[in-house]
Amino acid sequence: MVTTIALTGLATAASVVALTLTGHGTAPMPLEWGTGPLTVAALPRITYVAHRGGAHEVPENSMSGLMTAYLRGTAQVLDFDTRLLRDGTPVVFHDETLNRTTYLGGEVRRLDALEWQGVRLRPRDVLPGSWRSERPPTVAEVLDRFGGRIVLMLEAKDPRGLDRLAGLIRARGLTRSVFVNSNDPGVARRAHRLGLLTQVWRSARQLRTDRPERWRSYVDLLDVDHRARDADLTRAVNSGIARVWAHTVVTDAQRNRVLALGCTGVITDTPGRLARAAQRGARP
Repeated sequence: MVTTIALTGLATAASVVALTLTGHGTAPMPLEWGTGPLTVAALPRITYVAHRGGAHEVPENSMSGLMTAYLRGTAQVLDFDTRLLRDGTPVVFHDETLNRTTYLGGEVRRLDALEWQGVRLRPRDVLPGSWRSERPPTVAEVLDRFGGRIVLMLEAKDPRGLDRLAGLIRARGLTRSVFVNSNDPGVARRAHRLGLLTQVWRSARQLRTDRPERWRSYVDLLDVDHRARDADLTRAVNSGIARVWAHTVVTDAQRNRVLALGCTGVITDTPGRLARAAQRGARP
């Protein structure tokens, strides 16, 4: 049962100017792309990822947050999380429950697509700028808005929805444009068999005993905790997996350390700030 939390302030929630994509030439492109969809082959040597759209700069789980990160052009990959509704609809949402980021309470999986239309996000007061309250998008809506224009990274929080996610990605010709992420190498193996680009994230604790070279035949991207020991990050970099990116980086020092150890990607809550620091002469 979904329970309503106090709606104080909803009527006065700040609005943000709507950002719409009307054509290839109307917004700065993070990367060049031609007549076909942009794929991971176009990513630069050092890649920046807007984690949850850049959760310290924009509202997570929101289309406007993802669009803002896209238009700023400070990251080459947009990251978001996915969960499954009761009727099997994949939606963009991080938490198991609605409580932290919306005006409702209860478990996401207990809603169906019709009930999802009534969910409204509660932007955090500490975010810069002003943001309107909006419905979290479905995965199909995000793929339709951004697919082929920028590389996407989605975490399959509910592996039961993997086949459905694969169908959405394949139907849009985006199998080389979307990383499908999980903490479970077994889920990555399944995603690989479905023809998807696979990503495995691991915590600092897990990396102490991991042997990621065992996964290199079916993992395209290893996503490592920046707090891991130097030796563990070095082992990941030398695993034979093509891409090793570090999460969740928020400072220049954290970024500089993981790059020095050989990581080739930075997954960050602050893509705009890190990009400005790089422009001022910090290590790219």
